[in-house]
Amino acid sequence: MNYEPVIGLEVHVQLKTRTKVFCGCSTEFGKDANSQVCPVCLGFPGSLPVLNKLALEYSIKAGLALNCTVQEYTKFDRKHYYYPDLPKNFQISQFDLPVSANGYLDIELDGVSRRIGIRRAHLEEDAGKLIHKDTASLVDYNRTGQPLLEIVTEPDIHSPEEAYEYLTNLKSIIQYTGISDCDMEKGTLRCDANISLRPAGTTGLGVKSELKNLNSFKAVKESLAYEIERHQELLGEGGTVIQETRLWDEKTGRTVSMRSKEEAKDYRYFPEPDLPPFVIAKETIESIKRTIPELPKAKTQRFMKDFGLPAADAKQLTASMQTADFAERSIKAYPGENKKTIANWLIGPLGSEANARNCALHELSVDPARLVELLRFVESQQISNLAAKAVLTEMIDTDKSAQQIITEKNLIQISDEGSLEKDIDEVIALNPKVVEDFKTGKSNALMFLVGQVMKRSKGKANPKVVQDVLKRRLHDV
Repeated sequence: MNYEPVIGLEVHVQLKTRTKVFCGCSTEFGKDANSQVCPVCLGFPGSLPVLNKLALEYSIKAGLALNCTVQEYTKFDRKHYYYPDLPKNFQISQFDLPVSANGYLDIELDGVSRRIGIRRAHLEEDAGKLIHKDTASLVDYNRTGQPLLEIVTEPDIHSPEEAYEYLTNLKSIIQYTGISDCDMEKGTLRCDANISLRPAGTTGLGVKSELKNLNSFKAVKESLAYEIERHQELLGEGGTVIQETRLWDEKTGRTVSMRSKEEAKDYRYFPEPDLPPFVIAKETIESIKRTIPELPKAKTQRFMKDFGLPAADAKQLTASMQTADFAERSIKAYPGENKKTIANWLIGPLGSEANARNCALHELSVDPARLVELLRFVESQQISNLAAKAVLTEMIDTDKSAQQIITEKNLIQISDEGSLEKDIDEVIALNPKVVEDFKTGKSNALMFLVGQVMKRSKGKANPKVVQDVLKRRLHDV
């Protein structure tokens, strides 16, 4: 029997506020264990929570960016469970009246667009962090009470690749709004995945597994692929899938059972008695809506329309707001109609430099004006592409201008045919077999000879001039 995967994702985004969601403790990352706690986030008897206004506003902003309806009436609830990292033995969350609901996010995969429904986006507090040692388990409550926005999809995802694309797009949108850094290494973005299988062509839902310990989007993709295979094998052999929570083991590439999966009734939700319901005025919603910047999809489409860039280039250059801002300033600084040239440099050589240094484009010490100056040397054929890439590296390392580096290293390209004759003659004389290959119609032979001349000239020869001269000479040999 053929089965269709049905996937839903729960993404926890830590909001970028200076203090926790219900108390005044700092949210700063990396401080000594249990140094950022107080009676409220530790759940001492008699302590009362007070809602962080900015956390609520950030939640509204995210909901609007994800095409959700913001609830004008919202409340908080107690979600009960017992675990060492939860000092109150309940979590202040939202159950039936979340901040936002009924949104969507459009993704594109292999040229096909799909709409992923967003069921809800609710505000809650984080739990603490367990640290497991050889002989004991320790708990750090610094993270307790951090403001989290939980974004829950509808079961609209049907492959690990779609899940990966959704997460990539979601992260980009959240970062554009400025409400979170979405840094998975620091835990400011975390994801759980629910996966079940159903017979292809049916609409019901199968028994699901919830996957945890997913520390990267790659882990989400790989764990879902593993679970799909595990479910198919079980069902194919006439077995039964058990509803449970499973952990992803990255070292073995397998999931392992953690515990049976809870349902809403197990958490014994009831309204939080220490916090009143909140009424969000329409004027407040409209005011927050005006603070939302141009989002990735709209910016991608504008880059395609205004700068004539292909969809793939535009999408790559708008993945983050800082990269998009740097790219736009560079493209606007570049003269002429064909903006594809500078886009190629931003994605290619400059992107390679950023990857090698483990940073973003805008963090490299090359501003748009200096990048354009370098490209002008290339386009005027004063230096070769190869030399320009070496110049770019030195510009980043030394903060010198392209002009200064080119002058100091005497890199001006040789375009005079007379100055190239000696190197060309020697290359022809030293490679008789390659010359014969060229005469028999092997086009790669010419490029080999061009490369040899470039090597002899230490990259200073103009490759187009070299190619033209070689063609003439080889016809005469």
